[in-house]
Amino acid sequence: MRSANRSKPHVEAGDHKMSDDRELHRAAKANRERLAVAHREVVLQEEAKNAVDIRENMARLKELRLAKEAQEARTKISKANQRPAPRPGRSR
Repeated sequence: MRSANRSKPHVEAGDHKMSDDRELHRAAKANRERLAVAHREVVLQEEAKNAVDIRENMARLKELRLAKEAQEARTKISKANQRPAPRPGRSR
């Protein structure tokens, strides 16, 4: 009969024990989480800068579009105000 009070033996995996693997994974995860918090600030700052850059570019493009539309409207009005050119070959 086996004793119920015996602790489970560690299963060997390669050169180190499974419990060591778990501890390494926990430490690695904790390290990743710690770095993620520090990296999060940098990412948020970059995203804020990108958002400002995008808004500035959109404003610049809108200004260019409005200037083009105004020029087209002036050209259309100018053409409408011109006299029609005389047709060649018809003289009285």
